[in-house]
Amino acid sequence: MSGTTRWRPAVLIAVMATVAAVFVPAASSAASPATAQSFGHHHAKPVAPRTVVIDGERMRQARIALDHGDRTLRTTVKSLTAQADSWLGQGPWTVTDKPKPAPSGDPHDYLSQAPYWWPSQPKTDANPWGCPYVQRDGERNPEVDTGTDRPDIGKVFNSTTTLSLAWYYTGKKQYAEHAARILRTWFVDPATRMNPNLNHGQFIPCKYDGRAIGIIDFSQQYTSVLDALAILGTGAPGWTSGDRSGMRAWNTEFLDWLVNSPFGKEESAAKNNHGTFMDMQVAGLALATGDRSLARKIVLDARTKRIDPQIAADGSQPQELTRTRSWHYSTFDLVAYTRLAAIGEQVGVNLWAYEGPQGQSLFKAVDYLLPAATGAAPWPHPELEFKRFAASDIVHAAADAGDRAARAAVPRLETPPGGDLWALRPAAEQLDSIAG
Repeated sequence: MSGTTRWRPAVLIAVMATVAAVFVPAASSAASPATAQSFGHHHAKPVAPRTVVIDGERMRQARIALDHGDRTLRTTVKSLTAQADSWLGQGPWTVTDKPKPAPSGDPHDYLSQAPYWWPSQPKTDANPWGCPYVQRDGERNPEVDTGTDRPDIGKVFNSTTTLSLAWYYTGKKQYAEHAARILRTWFVDPATRMNPNLNHGQFIPCKYDGRAIGIIDFSQQYTSVLDALAILGTGAPGWTSGDRSGMRAWNTEFLDWLVNSPFGKEESAAKNNHGTFMDMQVAGLALATGDRSLARKIVLDARTKRIDPQIAADGSQPQELTRTRSWHYSTFDLVAYTRLAAIGEQVGVNLWAYEGPQGQSLFKAVDYLLPAATGAAPWPHPELEFKRFAASDIVHAAADAGDRAARAAVPRLETPPGGDLWALRPAAEQLDSIAG
């Protein structure tokens, strides 16, 4: 493909090792030992976390460079810790504190409401919901953030990801201890834990008690929690052996539900971003719980099951372009693809190298977004609220995978509101959440 160079994993590893060897000594001369020591509080040699998506070895190298006083990384860590500090006074949250339980009657069952469905009639005593509900794509109904678990689970995901990263790079125990408290409350403690199913995700009043589509409430971010668990597992204070075994049991049960439940099977059959995120979630959970063969099968199957039908020859994603938020959903779907490709690297599958029968590829899909991502041209499809920075992480991912056009685009990307954290967590995140 024009403008794209594909590097084999072995070559990439060699290049990274060379860069690290040059980079760390240079960093050590950039600041005095006193300056380096004042920024971090680690005493042990940095350990590469056994992460699912993020490259743990790259994290370790970043820690070494940071401990040697690298000024650029110090600035990036300040952006990270500013976010982490904002979480210290929040939570923990529990699935059991919603005003009414899910339709099952069990307060431990997760509940969320379909975000793009709205009442069509006035709410009365006889019709308290204002049913029937009608769909308004891309327009978020504010009532979905009241009386359900959706806002809280987003806070659980975001806080634990940020806090665990902040602990890894600073050694400040309050970050790890609070992340542990949040995870323990939502997933492990018998009094407050969530049941490992999504039977009541994205219900529609007067229509459905839950839908398979609700699985995306977890699939879009839960692999970040898996990485947070791996980071805490490198020796974080407050993270106990009981916490580790409790989370492993929860993840094993959740994976079983995803693979074998009717909702899980339905979501796996989805043809758009729902299917891509489901693959990413199942593969990530499989890798985290030791089922490498399932993880590998999911990534291999994604070539003909996902890339071939979902990415066009020109790199566009036709199913996502039909949405009123076409830019958001095009970048969103590629977050799942790039993270799935990162999982693939750990099980011997190079998803970036795959080309479909019409030349479809992840490189082409990212390159299709580059004119809008760099501000060189307007996005030519419907979008209710264009946010250029939404593409930043996926362009980073393609650049790291060897896409020359993406590498050239990196300096022209828009910095996300929380800062560009790629150097500390080299894995694409959804940067323009519309989950409220």
